[in-house]
Amino acid sequence: MGRECAACDDFLSSDSFSRTQWAKGYGYSRCRDCVNGVIVYQCHQCARSFNSSNQLNMHMQVHRQKNVSCPVCGDTRFGSSANAVQHVESGYCTGCTGQDNARQQIYEFSSGKGAMRNYMTETARLTYGDHGASYDAVPDYPYCCRPCNKQFRNMSQLLQHQDNKHSRNNMLTY
Repeated sequence: MGRECAACDDFLSSDSFSRTQWAKGYGYSRCRDCVNGVIVYQCHQCARSFNSSNQLNMHMQVHRQKNVSCPVCGDTRFGSSANAVQHVESGYCTGCTGQDNARQQIYEFSSGKGAMRNYMTETARLTYGDHGASYDAVPDYPYCCRPCNKQFRNMSQLLQHQDNKHSRNNMLTY
């Protein structure tokens, strides 16, 4: 014998309800988990359960199509532009070896794109010696999410933040 929980709409056995809740009747009784505030988030593709919506959102990346290419080496095996940029920033991309070099290349690429300038913090130009030679150093936190003003050290962090927090609205892509 069972019934549907009025809060979570799951059909559960009578053991899942307290006596008080069961006595309220069909359409009014809530299961123990709903009464106690335990909410389970379930993946609709593979039925795995998670304790928070954030855990579920992180898991959902597993189900994304892997059709995004690396902007440097062209390898097509990433589920998002954030993952592709993270691949470059890691220093393991064959087209841009070394973490510092990769970070510099992404920064220069971003600085040169008009659409990306809105996501850049102010940059300082460093001058060396009396010759006036200048070098655009990568600031500690060169990227900024304009809707919430949060700053990021890496482009991939900004892309992941936008994907997770701003639901793909005004998404930045490379």
